Amino acid sequence: MIPEFAILGHPNEGKSSVLSTLAEDDSVRISPIPGETTECRSFPVVIDGREVLRFTDTPGFQNPGRVLVELKKRVKGGDDNPLRQFREYAEGVPELHDDRELLGPVERGAGIIYVVDGSRPVRNVDKAEMEILRLTGKPRMAVINCKDQSDEFLEDWKTEFRKNFNSNRVFNAHRATYAERLLLLEALKSIDQDWHRPLSLVVDAFRKDWAARNDTAVEIITGLLTDSLGLQLSENIGAGSDAQSCRDRLFTIYSDTLVQKEKIAHQRIRSLFKHNIFQYELPPHSVLHADLFDERTWQLLGLTKKQVVIAGGLSGAAIGAGLEMATLGHSLGIFTVAGTVAGALGALFGGETFSGRAEFMGIPLGGEVVQVGPARSIDLLFVLLNRSLLYYRHTINWAHGRRDYAKALQPVLQTTPRQAFTDRWPTGNIKICQEFFKSISKKDDDSAARRFRDLLRSTLQEISEE
Repeated sequence: MIPEFAILGHPNEGKSSVLSTLAEDDSVRISPIPGETTECRSFPVVIDGREVLRFTDTPGFQNPGRVLVELKKRVKGGDDNPLRQFREYAEGVPELHDDRELLGPVERGAGIIYVVDGSRPVRNVDKAEMEILRLTGKPRMAVINCKDQSDEFLEDWKTEFRKNFNSNRVFNAHRATYAERLLLLEALKSIDQDWHRPLSLVVDAFRKDWAARNDTAVEIITGLLTDSLGLQLSENIGAGSDAQSCRDRLFTIYSDTLVQKEKIAHQRIRSLFKHNIFQYELPPHSVLHADLFDERTWQLLGLTKKQVVIAGGLSGAAIGAGLEMATLGHSLGIFTVAGTVAGALGALFGGETFSGRAEFMGIPLGGEVVQVGPARSIDLLFVLLNRSLLYYRHTINWAHGRRDYAKALQPVLQTTPRQAFTDRWPTGNIKICQEFFKSISKKDDDSAARRFRDLLRSTLQEISEE
């Protein structure tokens, strides 16, 4: 049997938001207008092509006082199934349509997740709703969905919940991370002993599915780095053109190509975590608002000064040798040393001119060739890697029930502290990156790529559990 949970509560308390976040389904309709949901709708959670769990959205209670009176009559009257008897009675009472509809999943055996807005006080209608759910005798959990982070009434709600529910949790459907979603699913296991085993299987399936998605994210990011760091462009200097104009043109194509590759990789990560319908916005403080080749991006996400020295030692570079130092990391002033952005790109990615190397289909053409790439600075690896990790963290922690996109839309960041995940990485991790960087140009060291993937996989898992 597939476990089913009905999401119940008063209108406009956040039921649909909780459902959307738990099911990772942004097709759930969320409306600020109370009472728009009048029919139940189920949302299956499918993993590996198999439905493992089902959440059902329901209309809000409209007449809890009357429902409670009618239900109590049937309980006291000794009816075999007072809930079914009530629903049969309500079928002929139009004003009880929503109340009858919302109890349908409960009658067929669904567990109950009762959602309230914990930022307001407990009212008599809430107490009536809680007593109705208690009289059903079904496994039930209460969820306090704090819309505005206020905890003024939190203890009052918890006191009432302890009287009527097997368990209760505070859960912000707009801010819940992957770890918080998993904790809520874990808590559902405790609301009924008979549900422990099937829900344990569901939680295990969730964990395996998340690990599989992280494996795919590792491949996406590793592929982005391999393609970008190994990118090489060249152009024959023909009559009527000069080396500098060819170089500038190639730099433009080079940077545009990297930006496009990064954009595609990030879109794949977004789809991987099921944000398919809505275009969520990045936090206003995120360095991702800045362009890939913006100087601030490199200052915030590249190697730290200490890591530049470490990377230089690992590569055997002559630390302290002007341009060689600059090419190891912008943190020591590559944009200043080079004088211009174009000059910095030249130091980072080449831009060399080769005499007599022009050829077509292996046939020398004579003349000169300008070449840009592959990347000569490991800094590009760290910039792209940190941007991908930031995008990954924003994506997995953007709850599907959150729809306040306009509030998140902000102008490009002005000032911000460093946001690099790699800032505190030990020497061992820098060495793994250095060996991976070298292996891209050699194209023959699978072990270096494997060690880098392992490092990336553990980093994604750490971010998931924050």
